[in-house]
Amino acid sequence: MSGDRITGAFIGLAVGDAAGWPATRHRSALHAPWSRRLHRELDAFAEEHRLTTLPVPFALNQPPAPLAVGPSDDAEWLAWTLLTIDRPRAEAFRSLAGREDIRARVSVATALDNLARGLEPPASGHDNPHHFDDAAAIRAVAFGALGRDSDQDAQVTNSGDGVLGARAVAAAVAEAVATGSAAGAVRAALAVLPEDTAIGHNARLALDVARTAGDPFGAVPALDAALLDHVYSYGVGAAQTVPVALALTEVSQGSLGLAVPAAACLAALADSAPALTGALTGACGGYGAIPEGWIAPARTLAGCCLPELAGLDLMDMTEGLS
Repeated sequence: MSGDRITGAFIGLAVGDAAGWPATRHRSALHAPWSRRLHRELDAFAEEHRLTTLPVPFALNQPPAPLAVGPSDDAEWLAWTLLTIDRPRAEAFRSLAGREDIRARVSVATALDNLARGLEPPASGHDNPHHFDDAAAIRAVAFGALGRDSDQDAQVTNSGDGVLGARAVAAAVAEAVATGSAAGAVRAALAVLPEDTAIGHNARLALDVARTAGDPFGAVPALDAALLDHVYSYGVGAAQTVPVALALTEVSQGSLGLAVPAAACLAALADSAPALTGALTGACGGYGAIPEGWIAPARTLAGCCLPELAGLDLMDMTEGLS
């Protein structure tokens, strides 16, 4: 049964990744640069002329396949983590340093630069303008699924709430894989989130808000009001995305079909909150609980962030894991 839940965690993350609006934008990186430039020009035109018909990623004289529903950055970095999980973490990341063909969060890009300059963890994650983001929390799904400690990996790219977020996700996924209990997964996460930290405070606040609302979709406006300040321009702070994922997982009782759409409604957090929510609920319900219509679109990676992963099947990767 644990193998089914491990697969559920991986495919669940990919489903959530695909469900968030940023996924199509990430996948549009597979198109020519001029295409993305034209998209920006159309966006500027709409702003200049006060139009509400906004441009979306499009294929012009190019194959439209990359813009189909499917996973993007979060699923690819999770897959890379599983592929390299037995290597010393700084060594694994150092092998990426200097490459110009990869896409990553600011924390990862900065850490790669730090490693190339000879800076080692934890300094590579601490001396980092985005030490607080959730890049390590995404990767922690692999560590939690296999019952391993995520700290050495997280400290390469993150510090503070960024490391705590990874620790909480790993603990929650490990508990969900072992028991299938959404409530147990949330308790495991809270146990490693001190109340006097931003992420610890927000996790408990998000849970109170969601419990009061009583259901995932009903909790969306209250979660937006309680956790999002709409000032910072990057919606990947672990102190917001991880608490939202925990709250929606608990209030949905581990239902991916209820929790992920609600997470995707929080537009400012849609780059990773749906993916984290999908991983937690996928681990709770297992592979068998994932809506069948989502499995085929979510299982194959596009290579939009790590080109060598194009065509990789997440189902094949998780086969035999327990």
